[in-house]
Amino acid sequence: MYSNPSQNNGYHYQQPGERRLGTSQRERVRRGPRGGSRSRDLRDGHDFGGLRVSEQQKQQKTPCTDFDMAYFHSYSHLGIHEEMIKDRVRTETYRKAIMQHQSFIAGKVVVDVGCGTGILSIFCAQAGARRVYAVDASDIAVQANEVVKANNLSDTVIVLHGRVEDVEIDEEVDVIISEWMGYMLLYESMLGSVITARDRWLKPGGLILPSYASLYMAPVTHPDRYNDSIDFWRNVYGIDMSAMVPLAKQCAFEEPCVETILGENILTWPHVVKHVDCYTITIGELESVSTRYKFKSMMRAPLHGFAFWFDVEFTGPALSPTNNHAPSPPIENQSADGSQRKKRINPNEALVLSTAPEDPPTHWQQTLIYFYEPIDVEQDQLIEGSVTLSQSVENRRFMNIHLEYSSGGRAFVKESVMR
Repeated sequence: MYSNPSQNNGYHYQQPGERRLGTSQRERVRRGPRGGSRSRDLRDGHDFGGLRVSEQQKQQKTPCTDFDMAYFHSYSHLGIHEEMIKDRVRTETYRKAIMQHQSFIAGKVVVDVGCGTGILSIFCAQAGARRVYAVDASDIAVQANEVVKANNLSDTVIVLHGRVEDVEIDEEVDVIISEWMGYMLLYESMLGSVITARDRWLKPGGLILPSYASLYMAPVTHPDRYNDSIDFWRNVYGIDMSAMVPLAKQCAFEEPCVETILGENILTWPHVVKHVDCYTITIGELESVSTRYKFKSMMRAPLHGFAFWFDVEFTGPALSPTNNHAPSPPIENQSADGSQRKKRINPNEALVLSTAPEDPPTHWQQTLIYFYEPIDVEQDQLIEGSVTLSQSVENRRFMNIHLEYSSGGRAFVKESVMR
């Protein structure tokens, strides 16, 4: 995550209320365990210390890398799952989506990709699912199985301990549900596992929850953040510590930051970086995402960087002559100032989970890419450039970020890695 590794001093500063990506193993892998090296059916197969392990464990199809194993292991820790479950915006929206689509779930077969503690699988069972396959590669699957037993749902919910790419399900499924979203939507690359599950098991006309996702970006002004991290060093208890400023900028702004901002920090309407149709997207599309943007500032203010956030939409399936998996997607409009606004075909029927600054906060917060030096912009001044998000060659769960931006005749490039 270092644009200039030679200047890295190994120190990572965390602002209160802010998450810095890459500061710990846990922070590197905040979104769910979605993969694994073994395939365990915790109901059928051979017994190992109370766990039932399927024959598939002996025939692993794709070896896991050390990065994958570390990723899966990190989700064995309860704290990550506790944080996600306590995010009421997230959890209540998923429960509402399940009940809203109960007619598609009752009496049907469901796959929960990256089930974690099994809470979404249990919600689906409560909605009347005939069978739920709860798939997770992390060892949290062991506890998930105990949770299923404690709620007398073992006849309905089958916990499979292994990667979606490796476990075997001997029937087609009607519904796929997954909480796959990472920071900046695509961080951790778990969407690929949802795509794999879709292509392996989903019936034509089946339901995927969530169905659509959109990643947004917008320029931001955040003087308080800059002052707290940088200007603080100019006068420390009456001592001039300005010599610390270059190092402070490096430590504070070299890496993407996960923190909460407000709508008042946003300078323009957002731009849609990527729209994801979960019924049709391919794994290849996730390798690299690029877009060009053009913003017109709504006010005079210092430009401190760009914010990224996402929303996901829970929409029922609809058959079409050309694509048995695809409902009609949202429409993206390009406005005169270059920003994009998404129009939903049936907005009154769509249930949306949003991580936008103006919406109730979630554990995803927003992802900020700060500049080392702010740029003063006038009202109606153009801010334009491009951004490319690509999977790291080193580890596909990492994200390379290449940002080009220009305004007022000055052009810049910033590169970073989300680890």
